[in-house]
Amino acid sequence: MLNDDLHRSASAGDLDRRDLQARRNRMLGRVVACTGAHATIAAVADHGDTDLTELWSVGRLISISVDNNRVVALAYSMQTGAHDWREGEDNSFHIEVELLGEVRVGHDGREEFTSGITRYPYLGAIAHRIRSADLLRIYDAGKNETCVIGKLSQDETIDAAIHIPSMLSKHFAIVGSTGVGKSTAVSLLLHKAIEADPKLRVLILDPHNEFAAAFPEHAVVIDTDTLDLPFWLMRLEEFSEVVFRGRPPIAEELDILRDLIPEAKRAFRGNETGLMRRTTEKSSVTADTPVPYRMADLLALIDERLGRLEGRSEKPFLRSLKMRVMSAINDPRYHFMFSNNTINDTIMETIAHIFRIPGDDRPISTFQLAGIPSEVVNSVASILCRMAFELALWSNGAIHMLVVCEEAHRYVPADREVGFYPTVQAISRIAKEGRKYGVSLGVITQRPGELDQTILSQCSTVFAMRLSNDRDQEIIKSAIPNSSISTTSFISSIGNGEAIAFGEAISVPMRMKFARVDEKYLPKANGVIAKSSEETPDTVDLRTVIARMRSVNGPDISGFQQSYGAAMTTPSLDPSEPACNVPDEFPPAGAAEIERWNGETRAAAPSLAKPAYQAAPQSQPEPYHPDMLPGARPADPPQPDRFAEFRRDRPGSPAPSLATSELAARPNPFLRREGSLRESLLKKPLSSIYDKD
Repeated sequence: MLNDDLHRSASAGDLDRRDLQARRNRMLGRVVACTGAHATIAAVADHGDTDLTELWSVGRLISISVDNNRVVALAYSMQTGAHDWREGEDNSFHIEVELLGEVRVGHDGREEFTSGITRYPYLGAIAHRIRSADLLRIYDAGKNETCVIGKLSQDETIDAAIHIPSMLSKHFAIVGSTGVGKSTAVSLLLHKAIEADPKLRVLILDPHNEFAAAFPEHAVVIDTDTLDLPFWLMRLEEFSEVVFRGRPPIAEELDILRDLIPEAKRAFRGNETGLMRRTTEKSSVTADTPVPYRMADLLALIDERLGRLEGRSEKPFLRSLKMRVMSAINDPRYHFMFSNNTINDTIMETIAHIFRIPGDDRPISTFQLAGIPSEVVNSVASILCRMAFELALWSNGAIHMLVVCEEAHRYVPADREVGFYPTVQAISRIAKEGRKYGVSLGVITQRPGELDQTILSQCSTVFAMRLSNDRDQEIIKSAIPNSSISTTSFISSIGNGEAIAFGEAISVPMRMKFARVDEKYLPKANGVIAKSSEETPDTVDLRTVIARMRSVNGPDISGFQQSYGAAMTTPSLDPSEPACNVPDEFPPAGAAEIERWNGETRAAAPSLAKPAYQAAPQSQPEPYHPDMLPGARPADPPQPDRFAEFRRDRPGSPAPSLATSELAARPNPFLRREGSLRESLLKKPLSSIYDKD
């Protein structure tokens, strides 16, 4: 689809059977030194002519004749003997080459390339320009299901092909600096992969929202506006990353979550189906079990602990934890986690949508991470990678998953103190064990030096594009097999769209150019359609931009309010009926006590009492606990002011005014405690727990 070129027969190689020693033919020089992995070739440029030297360049392959076989070598260094160039005179120079393998001639005359060398070049062996037919043999994987992804840099008439099953059987990596064409290469490779393997399902972690445009016909776009990723799918460490906003969690608050989340999950089980109940009953429910629960139940459990008389030491942690949870619920950026749909058990729909089961002819899902808060990106990546591994594990090979991590050094950095451990653990598990269960990993990064080397070492196929950082170059050199380490000596100067490919999918490390990708399949950072706007900085509506930045549209948590109200029923006002969820030591007040309280309030503040003809019908007051009220009852005699004499004798002390005395006679409403803390929370309107604005 993207590349219609086929392997060509190299007729030019068949025409090269001329006198090997004839000048200006195929002879380039002779071997003057040789070791187990390298050789030195001496050549002469007659009369300063550069026709011969044009055939030498760094990165080109040459062949050395040894009897009937031909040893293949890669040129990586050259210099003249006198360190200068003399015009019109003979100039001798030396070329350093690396031995890669040999083309063997069998007893039946058939020629094939092998990476081993049976006979090394002898001194004086003739080095000549490699045949095109030999290039085909070298880069032919010798297997079916090979895909053409470009052309050889040395000879653009020869296709660069890779074996897709070998690339996906383990893992692959694409490394290169910014702007060298990594995203275009990923688009090309993934199109070839889904053509070769119909069972393949691809999940792209797209931090720049650019891959949606690369697969308009084969991918679905998933973002925070189109997906509800339930919070209860998270493990405890992942949920704490959300609650604590990326900061290290407080151990006491984490222990509270570990105790209360299983209780909230068990409280939700009354709404489960019979099948789910039987499934979860087989094992105990923990904080990491992916079963639904309501945030209202979790908050109610926190409030219940706050209302207990014992455990005063943990109350500050309970209050702090409650504020953190409420802050996460109120944050509009977390709407995709705490929306109405996340209250229900939607795990099957979520997995089917993300991992394309069934695919509906769209086996690729691009998960756009640009709109997710930075402190939650690690948790989301951890959930997706963990679910991808478990999906491949429990499907018994029915699903072949490929997880592509763009900017992988963000998720699995070399410094473990910087990365989020659950994300590192999930991706490392895919890298180490994924090939056994049919889940592969694709790593794309511009800084391989900042990537966890354990992850990079598990990649069996690597496409190294231009790298300018010395540390990054050293990392790639250490990953290339020792017999091909000189291949990366020129990795800092290769062009855009060029790469040095090596690994199991390629028989011999090759320098190649990726095929051009159609315009409609190019990745674009603006999504499926390139946003072209005629607006300028002079005409743009800045208010709209600021509104998007602030995300002023708050989350829809009406479902949360309903569940919160259902979990915490309003106490009954009937004295004969006990209040719901109220401790026995604080019984509700009766009608007589409520009337006595009204009289006490009117007696303490007569100036605020309304005349009889203006008195409006008052609603029935809420219940309270009289034994917790401060002050004396109306029937008790007034208490004398023991400090009045002291204030009178103190010089400069003003006489108490009528307003002051009346104010002192009023009961302090802030010192009044109406029942338990749980009951006072129930009296608050649900609208007070979140900001509507």
